[in-house]
Amino acid sequence: MRVPWSPLVALLAVWLLASPAFAAIPVYGVEVVRAYPHDPGAFTEGLFYEDGFLYESTGLEGHSTLRKVDLATGKVLKSLALAPQYFGEGIVDWKGRLYQLTWMNHVGFIYDLATFVQRGSFTYPGEGWALTEDGHDIIMSDGTPQLRFLDPNTLKPVRLLTVRADGVPVKNLNELEWVKGEILANIWLTTRIARIDPATGKVTGWIDLTGLTPPEAVGNEEAVPNGIAYDAAHDRLFVTGKLWPKLFEVRLVKRAD
Repeated sequence: MRVPWSPLVALLAVWLLASPAFAAIPVYGVEVVRAYPHDPGAFTEGLFYEDGFLYESTGLEGHSTLRKVDLATGKVLKSLALAPQYFGEGIVDWKGRLYQLTWMNHVGFIYDLATFVQRGSFTYPGEGWALTEDGHDIIMSDGTPQLRFLDPNTLKPVRLLTVRADGVPVKNLNELEWVKGEILANIWLTTRIARIDPATGKVTGWIDLTGLTPPEAVGNEEAVPNGIAYDAAHDRLFVTGKLWPKLFEVRLVKRAD
């Protein structure tokens, strides 16, 4: 997602995360296990890991793409450019089909995962930010505190879940990933990932990526953390950011504070 940024907005985000309601929630730092190359020109909006490869959706009108990427080298093995009017957003794999959102066009696309050949499209109200799946439903974020659980067959909402941190609604839920029975969500304009209970919407923990931003991206207002992928077979968690030259495999570390 991309909207006008200002220091005031960033200051407000920091204040909210430092408030007593948010401070009461456990915070985890990350330990870098391994760093991998990542295209520094990729405005990462969607990311997932499947059968040894990364699949990535990049944004910006006129530059949005869908990609299959080699994890070890960062090499783009397959790429599909979206029509210039579309701003690419979240992606998810569901039974050999890849679903991709667009930001403000109210339309998503369905592709064959293996070939990237388009098989259909779908529409939705509001903005499109991110997608993941829990094995039963496709889960969508739209920038609000609500997550939509979609029927994979109709792509219509079957349940809405409001995300709260100690009772306070959490907006700007961005890139999503289903990990070990919980939803991870980047919080746009911050360095934090929320750990969300999918039954209640309660934020059960924060993952703080402070210090992970590569030096090349420091000072770039757009180069925020965004992109979470999980290799369930090998229990590996990956994170990256928009315009980051690195993608990191990380391990969570509980912080004393």
